[in-house]
Amino acid sequence: MQNIYIGCEFYKEMIDKNCYYVDKTMLINDIVVKGSKVNLFTRPRRFGKTMALTTLKAFFEAEIDYKGNPVDNRHCFEGKKIMGAGEEVLSMLGRYPVLFVTLKPAKMDDFEGSFYQLKSLIQDEVARHSYLLSSDALSEDEKARFNEMYKSNRKPYYTDDDGGKRMREDISLFSKAFGELSLLLKKHHGKDVIILIDEYDVPLENAYFKGYYDRMVGFIRSFFENSLKTNTALQFAAVTGCLRISKESIFTGMNNLDVCSVRTRNFAEYFGFTPEETMKMLSDYELTERAEEVKEWYDGYLFGDTEVYNPWSVTKYVKEHIPADERVDVLPEPYWSNTSSNSIVKDLVYGASMTVRTELDRLVQGGTIEKMIHEDITYADIENRSDGKKSEENLWNFLFYTGYLKKVSERQEGNKVFLTMCIPNAEVKYIYETRIYDWFNERVRSKTDRSALYKAILDRDCAGIEQFVNELLRQAISTFDSQEAFYHGFFLSLLYDMPDYETQSNREEGIGRPDIRMLPLSPKDPAILFEVKARKKFPEMEDGINEAFEQIRTRKYIEGIIDDGFIGAVAFGICFCRKSCMVRLLEQ
Repeated sequence: MQNIYIGCEFYKEMIDKNCYYVDKTMLINDIVVKGSKVNLFTRPRRFGKTMALTTLKAFFEAEIDYKGNPVDNRHCFEGKKIMGAGEEVLSMLGRYPVLFVTLKPAKMDDFEGSFYQLKSLIQDEVARHSYLLSSDALSEDEKARFNEMYKSNRKPYYTDDDGGKRMREDISLFSKAFGELSLLLKKHHGKDVIILIDEYDVPLENAYFKGYYDRMVGFIRSFFENSLKTNTALQFAAVTGCLRISKESIFTGMNNLDVCSVRTRNFAEYFGFTPEETMKMLSDYELTERAEEVKEWYDGYLFGDTEVYNPWSVTKYVKEHIPADERVDVLPEPYWSNTSSNSIVKDLVYGASMTVRTELDRLVQGGTIEKMIHEDITYADIENRSDGKKSEENLWNFLFYTGYLKKVSERQEGNKVFLTMCIPNAEVKYIYETRIYDWFNERVRSKTDRSALYKAILDRDCAGIEQFVNELLRQAISTFDSQEAFYHGFFLSLLYDMPDYETQSNREEGIGRPDIRMLPLSPKDPAILFEVKARKKFPEMEDGINEAFEQIRTRKYIEGIIDDGFIGAVAFGICFCRKSCMVRLLEQ
C-alpha cells in the first residue's frame, strides 16, 4: 500500500514521495480545451485547490533550478491520465514560464503586517526566477527593474530622522510585480506566462474580521489588474478561492474572467473525490465494508451535477483506519471542522435572529431551506443593513459557497435564482451542532444574572429553579430537544460560578457517578446533587423525576457524600422536555 501523505498540497512532492494520489491530471487537458484567459475556481477549503494549481505548475512550467539548469518534470506524469491526451496538450509540457503564489499565509492582525506577508510571498516567487539576472535577453535596465523587486527590504518599517516608525512605501511596486515580471520572463523564454494564484480571498476574509477590509481590497484589486487584466504577456491564469468576491470590488472591468463555482458543471470532478474515486481508495486500503459510514459522514456535496466527497476528510479517515496500523475500530470524526475557525458559521449563529434559529432547527433536524443565491458578494456584504445587524441573506450565500450547505434543487424567477439547500452530511451537521451549543452556552454565561437561580437552589425552591431555567430554554433553538447530554451541559454551565461551591460533573460518588455534584467550601454546608433526565413527552416528565430519584438512592450518592466527610447532601431530580423543565427535591 502506498503511503497516505496527510497535508501535502504540492503535486510534485506527492509524486516524488510515491504517495497515494487520486489522479486529477486531466484538469490540464480541460483547462487547455475548455478554459478561458483567466479562470477563477471557487471551492470550499480543503477541496484540492492548491493541489490543482501545483499540478498545472508541474506540467506547464519550463522550470529552472537554483543553479540555472532546466528541470524535466515529465517523470511526474508517467502513467497518469493526462498522458492519454492529444498531442496539442502534451506538446505544452514544460514549455512555459510560470508564476505561482499562494496567499494563504497572509493573515495578520493589521494591514501593514498582512501586506508585508504578501510582499514576502511575492518576493519568494521573484527570487525563484533570479536566473533572469544572468539572461542575455534582458537589458541592464530590465535587470535593474528585476533587482528592485528582488532586493527590496523585507522589513515593513523604517525609522525616520526623528526616530518615528514609518511604513515602507512599496505597495505600488508589489502590486505591479507579477505584471512586470511577466514581461521579463516572456522576453527570456520567448513564451507568454502562466499565472497561478492560490486562495486569493484568504487575506480578504482575514481583513474583514480584523477590521481593515477596504485597504486590503485596494491592494488585491491593483495586484489583480496588473497581473491578469493589463498583462500583455499572459498565456492564461488560474485563480482559486472559497468565494467569488464581486467584480465591483476585486475584478473591476475584467471581462476575461471565467468563474467556475460550485454551481458550474465544467471542472466539477477536479475538486473533491467522486464516488468512484472514493470507492477505489477504500478498496485499495481494504476498507470497502466502511463505504456506508464514509458516505454518511463525508459525501453529499454537489458541484454542478457531480456528486463529490470531502477529499480531506476521506483521506484522513482512510489514514486512521488502515488495517496495517491496527486502528480499524477508530470512529469517524469531523476532520474538516478542525481545519479552520469556522468563523462564518460562528458569525451566523452568534448573530442569529429568531427566524435564523428556526431555519437552523429545520436544517439540523434534516430539513431544507430555500434561499435566493447570487455569486457577486463581498465580505463587507455581511453587514450591509442600515441597522448594523447581519445580513441573513448574504450569510446563507456564504454558507452555500463555502461548503456548509448543499444544493438539493434550484428554480429561477426572472433573473433571480433560488436554491433549496440542506446540510451535506454528518460531519457538517456536527459543526452546526457544536457551534449552536457553544453559542447557547456563551449567551447564557455572559448575559444572564444567575443570582436568582443560586438563591432558589440554596432555598430548595423547586418552583424558582423551574422558572429561571424555563425562561432561558425559551430563548434556545429546538435542535437538541430531548437530548439528555445537551440539557446536562446546559444546566451545568449555569452552576459553575455559584458562590461557595465547587461544581463537578460525572465524578465518582457512592457506587456510581451523579450527573452534577456541588461540593461546599464550608464544612457547615451540605453538598448539592442534581440528577438530569430528559423525556420526549410532557406526561413522561414525572417518570423522569422518579428515575432520577431511584438512581440517587440505588447508587448511594448521598451515602458517598457523607463518606467523603461532608455533613450530607441536598438532592434534586430535574427532567427536561423540549423547552420546559421539572424540578423536584428528594425527600430524605
